[in-house]
Amino acid sequence: MKYDFAAIEKKWQKRWEESKPYAAVTGDKRPKFYGLIEFPYPSGQGLHVGHPRPFTAMDIVTRKKRMQGYNVLFPIGFDAFGLPTENYAIKNKVHPAIVTKKNIDHFREQLQKIGFSFDYSREVNTTDPSYYRWTQWIFLQLFKHGLAYKSEMPINWCPSCKCGLANEEVVGGVCERCGTQVIRKVKKQWMLKITAYAQKLLDGLDTVDFIDKVKVQQRNWIGRSVGAEVDFSLTVPGEKVRVFTTRPDTLFGATYMVLSPEHPLIDKLKDQITNYDACMAYRAEAAKKSDFERAELAKDKTGVQIEGVRAVNPVNGKEIPIWLSDYVLMTYGTGAIMAVPAHDTRDWEFAHKFGIPMIEVVAGGNIEEAAYTDIQDGVMVNSGDFDGMPNTDGKKAVAERLEKEGKGKATTQFRLRDWNISRQRYWGAPIPVIYCDKCGVVPEKEENLPVLLPLDAHVREDGRSPLPETDSFVRCTCPVCGGEARRETDTLDTFVESSWYFARYTGARNTESAFDMDALKYWLPVDQYIGGVEHAILHLLYARFFTKVLRDLGFYPEGLDEPFTNLLTQGMVLKDGSKMSKSKGNVVDPTAMIAKYGADTVRLFCLFAAPPERDFDWSDSGIEGSSRFLHRVWRL
Repeated sequence: MKYDFAAIEKKWQKRWEESKPYAAVTGDKRPKFYGLIEFPYPSGQGLHVGHPRPFTAMDIVTRKKRMQGYNVLFPIGFDAFGLPTENYAIKNKVHPAIVTKKNIDHFREQLQKIGFSFDYSREVNTTDPSYYRWTQWIFLQLFKHGLAYKSEMPINWCPSCKCGLANEEVVGGVCERCGTQVIRKVKKQWMLKITAYAQKLLDGLDTVDFIDKVKVQQRNWIGRSVGAEVDFSLTVPGEKVRVFTTRPDTLFGATYMVLSPEHPLIDKLKDQITNYDACMAYRAEAAKKSDFERAELAKDKTGVQIEGVRAVNPVNGKEIPIWLSDYVLMTYGTGAIMAVPAHDTRDWEFAHKFGIPMIEVVAGGNIEEAAYTDIQDGVMVNSGDFDGMPNTDGKKAVAERLEKEGKGKATTQFRLRDWNISRQRYWGAPIPVIYCDKCGVVPEKEENLPVLLPLDAHVREDGRSPLPETDSFVRCTCPVCGGEARRETDTLDTFVESSWYFARYTGARNTESAFDMDALKYWLPVDQYIGGVEHAILHLLYARFFTKVLRDLGFYPEGLDEPFTNLLTQGMVLKDGSKMSKSKGNVVDPTAMIAKYGADTVRLFCLFAAPPERDFDWSDSGIEGSSRFLHRVWRL
């Protein structure tokens, strides 16, 4: 008898659609299991064979759990706002809403053909006003509690995408989405105060089952440093500069100070700085570089010494020069550093180039040849009263003296910066804020949500958002005074919407509120999550942040600390040793494979080719082998 996989699969898929055997029941007395795949983006190409691999792995786990007597939630939805769809719409002169609907319908059809046991009754779509209404509502809660704010600041700007990017979206100095070199630009942007949760985000990593690589990436990105804040007074009366250092024991070796070219003190002391024009010219050159370029260790050191103003070392009273250099970033720390060239390679190279003195303060090296940096356990020298003290003791002793004299204090700092959520593009959820000449910045009333994205706006060929020029959207009434007002025309970063979707799945049809507390208590946290390691910082960090914030604000259950108990990071499916991409012409379409071999063959090969956490190279001969095996099973 021939194995007619097409007829068999069609029969069972039809029966599943009619009987809905995979619908989860909130509050069931059976033990619960929440299995989740990372929110997929419905691209125009639809599924490629990289998608069925993690989907199939989770599908098998959830089917087994059902057979073991668990009440299983295995939902699906679509993270459908964002630049790829908008850029496709611009290129093909079609509205993003039309593209999105077509893509989602195609994606869903492919998922159903492969036979995944999703609970489609809970499907969500981020472009649906019934979803982004609640994303906007969450933003308002953060705004009301001081966790969302607007600030003018230097941001990462993608000249191609024509919008600001979060630090996490800049990879190797280029835009994560399009690969264009990122530049710096000063703009007013909406920010979320993720820094307020830096320590909680670190602590939570000790409680979850993530691979070490993911935990290390998150810990490094958050970047906790223990040290001291130190105030250097200036030769201008009443002025000072604060720096943060992890090595207060080396303060006696600080022979110069470096400010970021964007440091506000430069403008404040304009009249005292005798080479102000040269400083401004250097600032303009620095603005052309991304943070990645500026922080690159191997690059040639450049700088301008500020003339007319000097700093005073707080531990010995010596005047030291102040320089501007682009390797100091205004977005990291205080935008100023004390430079100890004898014991820091970058400072040594800078001092060596510009002829700045060096003072050895930890014994053991030859600072004429190179910076002596192996100073974790050393002895302090040339350090006044602290000479002969182990520098491990010196860190605390120097910090204590600074605090006693009112010149500094021991403190902890984080590398993590606040999250930039403003996007100057059209295809996204509008930020629900109104500007009134009389009342200032005003949040939209909750009862007026959603603030609808106008679908009659036409995307522009140059990529700029049409919203600022869409009067029907911009002109509005102030919720406070009832006068004429203007809407915010920036849209939300799509990562905002993917930071809470797993909670919405638990009560996806709730029209009265974003969350059903009983459903959240029953289903969360997610028991098993599968996602790509490339989102170990971006999505995963943001989802963890949202969980902690919404719990603290009383919208999530009190005991919920982490959204995902267990994370499996799946490997990529390669073709001819390379990541699949349309531009390379090496994408394998699972629909064609299903038509030729059947869904079970595709699923079987995806799982047997390699362990799910490892990369594997797609092999036509491999899928032939899986097909032959299933034919043998059928004959038996």
